[in-house]
Amino acid sequence: MTDLYSPVLPAIMPLLIAQEGYTYLLAGLIITVYNLTSSLAQPLVGWAYDTKGLSVHVSISVLLSAVFISIIGLVTDYTLVLVCAAIAALGHAFFHPSALGAVSRLTQDASRGRITSYFVVGGNLGFAIGPICAGAVVALLGLPGLVVLVIPGLVMALVLRAILPAPRPQARHTVSAAPRGEAVPLRPIAILVIASALRAWAIFASVAYLPTFLTVRGIDLVTANLLVSGMLVAGVIGQVVGGTLSDRYGRKEYTLLGLVVAIPLFYLFLTTGEWISLVILMIFGFTLWSTFSVTIAMAHELMPRNVGVISGLMLGLAVGAGGMGVAVTGYIADTFSLEAALMTIPLPVIAAILLFSVVPYPWKSLARSFPVHR
Repeated sequence: MTDLYSPVLPAIMPLLIAQEGYTYLLAGLIITVYNLTSSLAQPLVGWAYDTKGLSVHVSISVLLSAVFISIIGLVTDYTLVLVCAAIAALGHAFFHPSALGAVSRLTQDASRGRITSYFVVGGNLGFAIGPICAGAVVALLGLPGLVVLVIPGLVMALVLRAILPAPRPQARHTVSAAPRGEAVPLRPIAILVIASALRAWAIFASVAYLPTFLTVRGIDLVTANLLVSGMLVAGVIGQVVGGTLSDRYGRKEYTLLGLVVAIPLFYLFLTTGEWISLVILMIFGFTLWSTFSVTIAMAHELMPRNVGVISGLMLGLAVGAGGMGVAVTGYIADTFSLEAALMTIPLPVIAAILLFSVVPYPWKSLARSFPVHR
């Protein structure tokens, strides 16, 4: 429910431009404010959670996102629109570190990939259906009708308030900073975050430009958007499968395999036609997205005492930085062609593969196949 509100702003951008008279720059700045606020705030929220025991009840974070995204359709002053976007982004930022911290505390290493995938799947489902919900509401009721979207968020906030206890002061140090003398593994975390940002670049660029590419191929816009949503849903399924397989065969192994397989699949999609290319697109989404929850589980195992910070970095900073890469893909499309830009999308995936391969994280399957006898 939290992530259902994340993609609403891009979905209503055409109406903001047409009805409110915003330029492309002004409309784009609204999304930029949301993304930057969420991306930069999440690591700080995670640090406060880890070191100070400070956290916002998840019901409040969901409510903030729901209310301030939904009222943007009623606000006419541009400055207030930016303020609403920033507050909604803070609600999004408050949610992930504390929620993922709870998931990590309640999870054993043997099932961490599978359980983490369940959590991440919820966000990805929300992200996939958010534009559909926003589009349906504004198509029926116009931009002011966006306020209707507050209802599911309000209901979920009430449910969370009823079933989840408030953070307990004595639980503050269950996930704490590394004790004195114990080094925080900064190098592997930096590599993970950069590699995740490169993967996010490929994900967001494909989501942003594939609808246009599909329309060039003769598919109507509604069907094109449904196909991209189908790709996202395939990725949701892939995350559950990937998280489960990584528990058994190894997280590093599965991450590298998923990313390597995704590259030829994407090129096959671009170079084939008709229904076979659409089948390949779904398999591509399944494969590439399936590595997302796996790398979050890796990060939690590398920094078990700082899951708030690492959750903020992986879901905030890395995702935000990856989203900025979409502008680079757009520049290539403007300079050369859309197809040329799409052909470059696997390049950040290749760079991510190289980085994930050197993360100082143990190999599981290889260690099992070649045991070290002491």
